[in-house]
Amino acid sequence: MSSLRFHLVKEAFSHTPVCVKAPEKRTSDYFGMNVFNRDKMSKYLSKETFKIVTDAIDNGTPLNRDIASHVAAGMKMWAMEMGVTHYTHWFHPLTDGTAEKHDSFIELTGKGLVTEEFEGKLLAQQEPDASSFPSGGIRNTFEARGYTAWDPSSPAFIVDDTLCIPTIFISYTGEALDYKTPLLRSLAAVDKAATETCRYFDPSIKKVQSNLGWEQEYFLVDDSLYCARPDLMLTGRTLMGHESAKNQQLEDHYFGSIPARVAAFMKDLEFEGYKLGLPLKTRHNEVAPNQFELAPIYEETNLAVDHNLLVMDVMHRVAKRHNFKVLMHEKPFAGVNGSGKHNNWSLSTNTGVNLFSPGKTAEGNLMFVTFLVNTLMAVYKYNAVLKASIASATNEHRLGANEAPPAIISAFLGTQLTQVLEKLEASTSDEAIKFDAKGVLHLNVGQIPELMIDNTDRNRTSPFAFTGNRFEFRAIGSSANCASAMTALNSAVAAQLVEFNAEVDKRIAAGEKKEKALFAVVREYAKQSKPIRFDGNGYCDEWKAEAKARGLDCEVSVPVQYDAYLKPEVVKMFTSMGVLSEKELHARNEVKWETYTKKIQIEARVLGDLAMNHIIPVATRYQSSLLDNVYKLKSLYEPAKFERLAAEKLHLIEEIEAYVDAVQTMVGLMIEARKVANRIENEREKAVAYHDTVAPYFEKIRYNIDKLELIVDNEMWPLPKYRELLFIR
Repeated sequence: MSSLRFHLVKEAFSHTPVCVKAPEKRTSDYFGMNVFNRDKMSKYLSKETFKIVTDAIDNGTPLNRDIASHVAAGMKMWAMEMGVTHYTHWFHPLTDGTAEKHDSFIELTGKGLVTEEFEGKLLAQQEPDASSFPSGGIRNTFEARGYTAWDPSSPAFIVDDTLCIPTIFISYTGEALDYKTPLLRSLAAVDKAATETCRYFDPSIKKVQSNLGWEQEYFLVDDSLYCARPDLMLTGRTLMGHESAKNQQLEDHYFGSIPARVAAFMKDLEFEGYKLGLPLKTRHNEVAPNQFELAPIYEETNLAVDHNLLVMDVMHRVAKRHNFKVLMHEKPFAGVNGSGKHNNWSLSTNTGVNLFSPGKTAEGNLMFVTFLVNTLMAVYKYNAVLKASIASATNEHRLGANEAPPAIISAFLGTQLTQVLEKLEASTSDEAIKFDAKGVLHLNVGQIPELMIDNTDRNRTSPFAFTGNRFEFRAIGSSANCASAMTALNSAVAAQLVEFNAEVDKRIAAGEKKEKALFAVVREYAKQSKPIRFDGNGYCDEWKAEAKARGLDCEVSVPVQYDAYLKPEVVKMFTSMGVLSEKELHARNEVKWETYTKKIQIEARVLGDLAMNHIIPVATRYQSSLLDNVYKLKSLYEPAKFERLAAEKLHLIEEIEAYVDAVQTMVGLMIEARKVANRIENEREKAVAYHDTVAPYFEKIRYNIDKLELIVDNEMWPLPKYRELLFIR
């Protein structure tokens, strides 16, 4: 082992858990202490202002600048009492991360002194430099003006000495330059359409809310070993590395005892998260070594998206205190499972009804089936754009790899719901829809209580599975902003419900009874959406062929998958719902293609550098040491004995030469392919070229390097190996 690598591995293995002092209070006593939530607003705002602001949050009514001034005054008072000195508008540019520009509260008094000020105009709007954020051609580079605008529905919070104010981000001409703006538009669209649908069943329903519960998977590695892997540092994944003799094959890591150092990290993370109002509920070991998961309690979708981005930031900051590095890449290590971010999605009403839970009456069950079938219809009609919404250069390593859903969108319902829909399809009457209650499973073990069995099992191969009272969109990548998938899903469902409402109203206007009209349209949609329903094994090759025959999108090239956003029916869906204009859609696709190209380009550069400047020199040096040994043997022994002793070493020398030659040749070819692709001006064509002509060299180069890793002297190998990276001590 090289002296540097030996030192880093020894340091990593010698870490002891950081002592995390247990909070002296209950979680409920300090939960949200750094958040300007309703409790804080009720104390720092006047009763009138508090009522207006909460009404805006609950019902979407606009706020004027006068109210913003009142809120700013109360917010500043609270923040300064908490030791805050700066504020920032916190937003989601098209980079999958967050952005912030910090300004202090100080203003000059004119007498060489300063005072702390924070007016309503500073809360409501800022003008960050938009020139360096992705825009997809919405504005020229020299046109730097952009605006952030306060989102009252997501509460401000404090990080260190800074007040963070969640905002949208738009261009000077009003187009969205972020993920939050279209998300908010889609939530308004599904609220309006779903509320109209609900009124067929319950006129008292005034609002429908989209809910999200994300499950965040991630890897932890020792910070010192991470810093010794340029590929991890620059791309988020290992571009080379032979798998460890032991990885996840014994299935002993999943739900296993959490390592002490990791448990200390998790405890610290939860403490910091609770102060920020993050309702973190679940933590556990995942399938792969060093892989873990955390999940919160369900929240309103906009707030849940903000909280996911915030928790990812907190994870990185807390990890440093524990000598860890958090890896959010979907596939940081080959040969073991990658990381996703399951999005559990549902719709609920202001009356407390979950629209994806069977009702207690025939009418309630009909409402449930109405929303179930319309969701299936939306997923069926827009399955290509739903797949495009989660597609990325990093997520393509995970999807379809027998560890995550395939790159084909289908929906799993389970036996009972499938039978209900099949019966509905075959029915010629408007008979009531019935559901069996949860079954009881008796284990016949004295001390074990009876178990209540859900109406559906789970299907881990399904990208969009119904799991009892919600749908689980399982294909989202670990590093992604949930807003992309949630915008597409809520928009598609909203558009479908608008179509459903129009069809039902048309039948009622023609004299058909409401219940009969509802049954007729739901029955027809159940038949039409049947191709999206699949309860089998999504990993098998037979499903790929069947999915194609069903007319589902089976495209595997990520750059080509993005074309789905520009299909006429998809453009119509987004524009008619007021979520994204055609100009915004084209711009976002330009950003997606450009981002894809840049990520593959960076990986190609890093791989070429590591191969030529790290691996080949070491392999050649080891080969030279073998040659020296052969010459020494030749000088000591007679020809017959020399040939016998040197045969194995000569074979190794030839193997090394073959692998080194292959690496050098393919790196050269990869560089040439990159040069050709770089000359392409059209962003889509360039991304396709990188996918088709550059990326295919990665695995070929890696194969030969990994073979060298098995041959070259362990003491000489320059990079930490999988067996060192993947097992936390």
